Amino acid sequence: MKKPIVIVIAGPTASGKTSLSIEIAKKIGGEIISADSMQIYQDMNIGTAKITEEEMQGIPHYMISCVKPNERFSVADFQREVMQIIDDIIQRGKNPIVVGGTGLYIDSLIYETEFHEEETNMDYRRFLEERVEKEGLEILAKEAEAIDSEAMKKISHNDKKRILRILEIYKQTGKTKTELDIESRKKEKKYRYIVFAIDLQRDMLYKRINDRVDIMLQQGLIQEVESLRKKYHTFPTAMQGLGYKEVVQYLNKEITQEEMSEKIKQETRRYAKRQLTWFRKNKEIIWLDGLRKQQDNVNIICEKIKEEGMMDRGGEQ
Repeated sequence: MKKPIVIVIAGPTASGKTSLSIEIAKKIGGEIISADSMQIYQDMNIGTAKITEEEMQGIPHYMISCVKPNERFSVADFQREVMQIIDDIIQRGKNPIVVGGTGLYIDSLIYETEFHEEETNMDYRRFLEERVEKEGLEILAKEAEAIDSEAMKKISHNDKKRILRILEIYKQTGKTKTELDIESRKKEKKYRYIVFAIDLQRDMLYKRINDRVDIMLQQGLIQEVESLRKKYHTFPTAMQGLGYKEVVQYLNKEITQEEMSEKIKQETRRYAKRQLTWFRKNKEIIWLDGLRKQQDNVNIICEKIKEEGMMDRGGEQ
């Protein structure tokens, strides 16, 4: 018996994933699951470029605005919830389409990674947090690199959460995150994933990013952050998101508004570069040219999934 197919549309920020996914969903009777680690948060709309009700065009969307900014939400939480959503979509005779740029979220699905979050040693985590305060994150990043250089290739040296997780996993299991991922990937998978990713020439991608940041600031990103800080008292991970931490620095009078704007653009460009590097490691991804007409990319995706025997479940075709 053939496994159910799940479509994935990945790619860097500002590459056009949202509008492409809407068109695909309309064609094949699809429902969209967001794989964006920031769009999960409520009240964080402008800085995450969150899709609006109007832009959804009646297509059901999941994993958007489902977590409060003062709550913790892990990759394991994401995977667990999304696997249930995929089951439900398929059982109702529709096609699941996972859309986003968070490589860790997408990989947790397509490789069906096994997590052992319940084993987290809170004493050891507090110990690591204290070391960060006293010694600085760079010291721990070097230790993580010595333990698991492969995992650290995918992680920014500013990403405290994932650096500490590499150290925690090794402490708890005696194995590296990379070793555990390899073991997990050898197991039988529940679904068959067809993964597409949008590529875009660097100069065009960077222009889109710069323009998007200007628009976010015009739409009221600073006011959004001010409102968030008044409404919520703690932010375990949400305020570490691109755009948000830079606005916080501006509000704390650590940088000027001009420096804030340029820093958001620069960090977002760097993030987009890391996203592309991450996705290029997956040799099974089908790459789409972001400069091609959208309808051409829609046709490419529809043709591929037709070849794979995916059913049309109430779309336009």
